[in-house]
Amino acid sequence: MAALMSKFVFDNSPAPALGAAGFASGGVRAVLRLEGAAVFAAAVALYAHAGFSWPLFALLLLAPDLAMLAYFIGPRAGAFVYNLAHTYALALPLALAGFFLGSGLASTLGLIWIAHIGLDRMLGYGLKYESSFGDTHLGRIGRG
Repeated sequence: MAALMSKFVFDNSPAPALGAAGFASGGVRAVLRLEGAAVFAAAVALYAHAGFSWPLFALLLLAPDLAMLAYFIGPRAGAFVYNLAHTYALALPLALAGFFLGSGLASTLGLIWIAHIGLDRMLGYGLKYESSFGDTHLGRIGRG
């Protein structure tokens, strides 16, 4: 066990090469997209189990993408607001607070938000870099 630990802790060999321009690529990108699919499926399953409104789900599923309107202010503000709207760090506490406090609205909104983020990641739409809307942590999207 000590030999295995020292291999990972003290190994000075170089890290594997990053994808083009520092974006996730290859197997790492595939795992991140699979993770998004799992999150999407879990959020939809919890939503169905709770018996929430499917028309509301359909209506609000793409609502977090309204955050891209911040790009009219500029790429820095756009990336910041878009990434804020596409992080589990806000959506998950909302859903959990809804369940623990018995708020159907908070639970509904949180699960739809989580489903949206998972769907985006599954489809390869990642968090944005300030350089361009198309530059994401999962690689370049749109026209090259």
